[in-house]
Amino acid sequence: MSRLARLLALTATLVLAACASGGGSQTDALDRAQYAWSAAVRWNDFEGAVNLIDPDRRAELAPTGLQMERYRQVQMSAYRDVGSSRDLDAGTAARDIEIGVINRHTQAERRLRHRETWRWDPEARTWWNTSGLPDLWEGQ
Repeated sequence: MSRLARLLALTATLVLAACASGGGSQTDALDRAQYAWSAAVRWNDFEGAVNLIDPDRRAELAPTGLQMERYRQVQMSAYRDVGSSRDLDAGTAARDIEIGVINRHTQAERRLRHRETWRWDPEARTWWNTSGLPDLWEGQ
């Protein structure tokens, strides 16, 4: 067998092994869900982030029209994980996030902390956010 054929066979074997071993675990699913959430919030796609909120709590946690208008008035400058915990057996996880927020009108930047909570849904085989969008105005 030529060297190229051996290399292709080895590459195909490694790719198949990687596909077979990854992608199905709760840990991988949590990483994917948290990455999608982080990207949505970091890039101001709050409508997209709402789709990752637990369907059982979405009506309660989804922002109102007025709240969505407030989210449109800010730009995220940072979204950084500063600590996390996971209890895969209980199907729960939490992350502490530091968020940089810039007011689009005044260009003033501030930092705040937010705690995300997550729940594993074994039927849907996905993780849902149970804390909702971050309160960028700290209750104001």
